[in-house]
Amino acid sequence: MYACWLRKSTLVTGHMARKSVLQIGGQHSLAIEFANPFAYAVARQETFAKFSESSHPSEVKRMSRRRKIYEGKAKILYEGPEPGTLVQFFKDDATAFNAKKHEIIDGKGVLNNRISEYIFENLNRIGIPTHFKKRMNMREQLIKEVEIIKLEVVVRNVAAGSLAKRLGLEEGEVLPRSIIEFYYKSDELDDPLVSEEHITAFGWASPPELDDIMALAIRVNDFLSGLFLGVGIQLVDFKIECGRLFEEDIMRIVVADEISPDSCRLWDLQTREKMDKDRFREDLGGLLESYREIAKRLGIMNENEPVRGTGPVLVKSD
Repeated sequence: MYACWLRKSTLVTGHMARKSVLQIGGQHSLAIEFANPFAYAVARQETFAKFSESSHPSEVKRMSRRRKIYEGKAKILYEGPEPGTLVQFFKDDATAFNAKKHEIIDGKGVLNNRISEYIFENLNRIGIPTHFKKRMNMREQLIKEVEIIKLEVVVRNVAAGSLAKRLGLEEGEVLPRSIIEFYYKSDELDDPLVSEEHITAFGWASPPELDDIMALAIRVNDFLSGLFLGVGIQLVDFKIECGRLFEEDIMRIVVADEISPDSCRLWDLQTREKMDKDRFREDLGGLLESYREIAKRLGIMNENEPVRGTGPVLVKSD
């Protein structure tokens, strides 16, 4: 027997069955049959980390009351287990053009969680400060609570996306040097491009904070460029967000949010094939396969490790 936690706050017990059926005990008996073994494996793996061989009802009740702090397009933030921490949950939502295009891609959140974990762990290791503490399970990370600065910081190495369109550049043209751009975080305004003058004049960040943000962006770019080049991938551009981390009487700027194929443009070095969210933006298909290929090249996922499934199917209710 085993016990695990499903997202709908349901305690599940049962045996591994040939049809991958989970039996829910309690006042009303309920059987859930998974459409395929991968769906079953994902549900079991990503939730088993929450509970070991037993789950006391008081623990179930406590988890079900976990307070949601914020929900964005691709992640949800919950209150953390201790003061100054949050739990960051990676969703399967794929969005583009400020959520005007939207789709659920089963397993995307699992891959983004693992890739972002790997990158943030390495950033911490080389002395680039981040909000990341640890990965909790297949979809969640424990992070430090920070005050997010309302800017998207984009570092561009190769002409692509809005830069190519705005300046009439050929996509794929290597830029004379890396360029840092700032976009004001506002869904209502479609995240407009802003200058350093705008940022300091409106108080979104002070001049010293802006210097720190740019220094972090350059260091992250140096690290990511080498990391991906080593596995045959070109870093075209990427986006980061930064936050103010308050520890006792000290405030410092750290890298926050996520770094994943959702927030980077990544091209295969040999074929020039796009391996990032442009596959969704441009209706190229194969997004999950490309994300998985990135994870495999980075050595952070096993060949047959499940990341997707069609979800549970209700088969009987008494």
